Amino acid sequence: MDIILTPPIKMMRLNWRNRDQKLMKLHRAEVLKEWDDISEGIGLPEWRLTLCLLFCWIVVFAVCAKGVHSSGKASYFLALFPYVVLAALLIRAVTLSGAGTGILYFVEPKWEMLKTAKVWYSAVVQCFFSLNIGFGSVSMYASYNEFRHNVYRDAMVVTTLDTFTSVLAGLIIFGILGNLADKMNVGVEEVVKYGGTGLAFISYPEAIAKFDRVPWLFSLLFFLMLFVLGVGSLVGLYASLVTVIMDSFPDLKIWHVSAMSALFGFLVGMVYVTPGGQWIFTMVDYFGGTFIFYVLTLVEIISISWWYGLDEICLDIEFMLKRKPGAYWRICWGIIVPCVLLTVFAYFVATLEPLRYLNKVYPSYVIVWGWAVLGFGVLQIAIWMIVEFIRRMKQQECGRCQEVTVSMFSHDQWGPQDLEIKKKWTEFKGNVKVCRALKNRSRIMEKLCIMIGR
Repeated sequence: MDIILTPPIKMMRLNWRNRDQKLMKLHRAEVLKEWDDISEGIGLPEWRLTLCLLFCWIVVFAVCAKGVHSSGKASYFLALFPYVVLAALLIRAVTLSGAGTGILYFVEPKWEMLKTAKVWYSAVVQCFFSLNIGFGSVSMYASYNEFRHNVYRDAMVVTTLDTFTSVLAGLIIFGILGNLADKMNVGVEEVVKYGGTGLAFISYPEAIAKFDRVPWLFSLLFFLMLFVLGVGSLVGLYASLVTVIMDSFPDLKIWHVSAMSALFGFLVGMVYVTPGGQWIFTMVDYFGGTFIFYVLTLVEIISISWWYGLDEICLDIEFMLKRKPGAYWRICWGIIVPCVLLTVFAYFVATLEPLRYLNKVYPSYVIVWGWAVLGFGVLQIAIWMIVEFIRRMKQQECGRCQEVTVSMFSHDQWGPQDLEIKKKWTEFKGNVKVCRALKNRSRIMEKLCIMIGR
């Protein structure tokens, strides 16, 4: 009787929620073969998902079999193809009814959310993932550049394109989801309540399936784009691992290292295609994919800006590029970025909530493993400092502990690898510091002048 008396709008919303729940259950039960809890373990890998995982790693290995030489050629397709698909989807999205409502929902700010630490933390982490900051791939690719390569130009191009692509993808996705909300006569928030994989594999496919014309073509293009983007992102991380191993063991054949690395990645990935895989994925992503890289990147930024010194790194850049970093970059590197990262991280940890998946709190023994992963990742800094200390102690005579410690934390020997360039670099920095000393400025005034590039 209550259903009969329900107004039409509420009835449609109720039908949408019921349909949404059915789609979610279908995705979890039929595609992921997921369990409701992992109290009895995570189960065995699902064979169809395992074959898909194997195919992905075969593609990645084929791209990186010869290292950067082969991945560099593939990067033209991996980088440009998604823009072709995005262009096609954009044209289709803006011509749909209700697209404007969805786009407005995407661009309209919710100022009250700025008061929550989780939003700021998620934004910073998203920048890390989007730009591959802290993962080693940027440093790896940069190591193949010439000494005076224009990294300033590259940084501006990459960050601008990344921001443009993110905004473009958001406009397309929410335009299409706005069309779905319009057809179902529900609010956009009703069709966007699933984030992450739920948005990509439930809400968005449902929206594309309701296209009036060739929905199968847009579905094919969308998932092909997702696959290409995934391979492109993984290639950068995978190539970093291969490069590190090859630099440490140059006598190894690169395709052997690529094959073994791909095999290792496949074996680790099999954990995520088990019935409890999404539980483990969420935990590892939370503790390992965000916490670890946030902490390590924070340590890296503080080490460069405050330990090595803002002045030193700015002089290095000036020597390399023949241009002095402006006050904006100096203030960001020296004050804003480290302080904001520290503040956001401290506030986020202080307001930390229990990790949940499907609105269920993780068992305590699983959370222990998550903290163990976090501890192992963060302690890498201390572990390798101890290893380096022991190595240096073996090279010194007994009783030189203090000298070894001082040498480890000194950067006097840092500089360009090429001896001729290093000589010019030493002269350049020496001349700059002599000129500053002649100005006879106070210590505070000197720091302020360095901050604004004077």
